[in-house]
Amino acid sequence: MTGRRDGGGDARRSLGAYGEARAAEHLESRGYRIVARNVRAGGVEIDLIARQGRTLVFVEVKARRSRRFGVPEEAVDARKQERLVRGARAWLAAHRHRGRARFDVIILEPDPEADPAAELRLRHIENAFETG
Repeated sequence: MTGRRDGGGDARRSLGAYGEARAAEHLESRGYRIVARNVRAGGVEIDLIARQGRTLVFVEVKARRSRRFGVPEEAVDARKQERLVRGARAWLAAHRHRGRARFDVIILEPDPEADPAAELRLRHIENAFETG
């Protein structure tokens, strides 16, 4: 993906779609199977749902061009976590899944040590938060 973010909705959607595609590729390359992308459940959008063995993994993807507004994982605050849990519970109920589930966060952002035009660095935080 090239070009600079102009602050508009199209640029944000484009960056988000790019991030989700990279996240899905990352997961698949590590043996996960993508179950669903961009699903709505319980009034919440879930970026990716993947299966790793017998575990269902709900994945929130955060792609950023800079840290101007803080580190990306800070955007997955307690309020966002509650929404993700609500969406996951609704999806699980609708699909009658009774096995293990967890929440991962995948972050894409520039590597501060790399050329600014380089591809975004991906970080995968497994079991990023507990449901309580």
